[in-house]
Amino acid sequence: MIMDQRQLTKKAIELLKELISTRSFSSEEDKTATAIEKWFASHDIPHKREKNNVYAFNQHFDAQKPTLLLNSHHDTVQPNTAYTKDPFEAQVEDGKLYGLGSNDAGGCLVSLIASFTHFYSAENLNHNIILVASAEEESSGPNGLNSMLPLLPKIDVAIVGEPTLMNLAIAEKGLVVFDAVIKGTPSHAAHPNEDNAIYNSIAVLDWFKKYNFDRVSDVLGKVKLTVTQVNAGNQHNVVPAQVDLVIDVRVNDKYSNREIAEILQKEAPCELTPRSLHLNSSAIDKNHALVQSGIALGRSTYGSPTLSDQAALSCQSLKLGPGDSTRSHSADEFIYVREIEEGIDLYIKILSSFLLTDNA
Repeated sequence: MIMDQRQLTKKAIELLKELISTRSFSSEEDKTATAIEKWFASHDIPHKREKNNVYAFNQHFDAQKPTLLLNSHHDTVQPNTAYTKDPFEAQVEDGKLYGLGSNDAGGCLVSLIASFTHFYSAENLNHNIILVASAEEESSGPNGLNSMLPLLPKIDVAIVGEPTLMNLAIAEKGLVVFDAVIKGTPSHAAHPNEDNAIYNSIAVLDWFKKYNFDRVSDVLGKVKLTVTQVNAGNQHNVVPAQVDLVIDVRVNDKYSNREIAEILQKEAPCELTPRSLHLNSSAIDKNHALVQSGIALGRSTYGSPTLSDQAALSCQSLKLGPGDSTRSHSADEFIYVREIEEGIDLYIKILSSFLLTDNA
């Protein structure tokens, strides 16, 4: 029996209001995890919880079939100081549902939960479905989706719920953050010094500004390299021994993160140390049946410059969800109620086309 979509949509919006009203900063999502558990219990859906991750399998899970993962997160960032509304009060004004995490990614999460519930008891699906409401996405923490994957069966394809205006993000840039050190000779500011680390940084910064990676992706474009932090010195009369930089590199699908690190460590005119190499780029074949299901409904495809839990996945994955990425982490964050209604409708239509035809 497939559940009524109208009632599920109404309940999903109420769940989102509850999530907004419940603080869930990264690694502090225990109460929102409990709220999500209550949803599954109220719909008689067996589920499990691992730390603050909540997950469930469709009723007729068959180990012989491939598996589709539906995933979004229920943690949030801290509200910024420019808020004029209470970030923890779910308010609807002029069709907008305000509140921290409403757009990123509460609307996506409750829409996926409703869609999973819609298909939970359906028979003869060509894929199994696993729903994971994950923690620690915003902090890329150790107890998020990455920690769940060893506990799950093999995932063949995934939808990661992030705000995309329900268009199809068929690729996502990866991320490598580097700590860089530019060295010099420390000295008293009153004495001559031809090896001033701060002056040495001018040429190094110019090198980073002009550096280009050769391989350009059709979907994700160029690798984007940006110097985001500079730190040096602590006294007006002392030339520091070094200048510390932080380099943010957004990686397209033409490079692995390890390649990026090897190239920059070989060519850059300073010492570079990558913080992590595990946040690789993600993609799904444009001809994949899941993507084609969305295209048939008039949805466009694009490459996303922002990072999500796709980085934890080794399978093909699609980023898709209601809401607008430009609202994420903004003051007075909101999502339109109609976006959630349309999101659930489109998720169910895309999944119906994908799950109920011969795509296995």
